[in-house]
Amino acid sequence: MARQPDDKVAAKFSSEDSALIRELALLLDETSLTEIEIERAGLRLRVARNISVATSVPVAVAAPAASAPVAAAAGAATDLAMHPGAVPSPMVGTAYWSPEPGAKPFIEVGSRVTAGQTLLIIEAMKTMNQIPSPRGGTVTQILVEDGQPVEFGEPLVIIE
Repeated sequence: MARQPDDKVAAKFSSEDSALIRELALLLDETSLTEIEIERAGLRLRVARNISVATSVPVAVAAPAASAPVAAAAGAATDLAMHPGAVPSPMVGTAYWSPEPGAKPFIEVGSRVTAGQTLLIIEAMKTMNQIPSPRGGTVTQILVEDGQPVEFGEPLVIIE
């Protein structure tokens, strides 16, 4: 049975406020944010979603000196993001090299690409988004693994 809104709560929100709440909820989905808070005309509104992430952390015994290579790897990733041929991810999602499992990848290192050619796809909210090449050139590096989660702005490919 559907829960009916409390009359006292419903009286506080106008149809304009309800539309704003719906817009903010859609914005959460579109941007992968977990929370938005605004204040307008004395009305403070916070829209949030609960995300439960199940993680398993492998237990490994490592020497304390391992932090230096980790810092170097983080620096290398930052350097690649500044590379003039870097193609950044336009969204958060999961990167795939081919249109379907077992199919030939869109590109490989050494491939010549033209502007607009599909480099890879990113799945976001069950939608497959083709990522086009912003320019022509040769693929010198593919910086993500097939099936790897990617963040907005993360470098995906280097084209020179």
